[in-house]
Amino acid sequence: MSDKPPTPPAELPTDIVKILSDYSSDQLQHVARYAEELTEYKACEAPLEEEPEGDKSDERPDDFPDDVPSRATVTIKEINDNRYYYWQWREGDSVTSKYKGPVNADE
Repeated sequence: MSDKPPTPPAELPTDIVKILSDYSSDQLQHVARYAEELTEYKACEAPLEEEPEGDKSDERPDDFPDDVPSRATVTIKEINDNRYYYWQWREGDSVTSKYKGPVNADE
């Protein structure tokens, strides 16, 4: 662990950086979890971009299980301080998740 604070991303507004720098480590963990969940929600809410007719492909990536639609994305969820990959996709008004596997510490 570094004894210097991390450099915030340039895309992050200065006022948010200032607010976060005043938070305790517990508060930052709550913010991180919320930001991750909000990111997953917004990713599922984003409309699928229309692909040009010639670019559509019926091929499925090798690691897609049979019961997971090809439009699914991989997300990371933290449960009891452990991180796991999940397939996630929208079905109507709900988001469906299917366990994929643990996140490797090397990644």
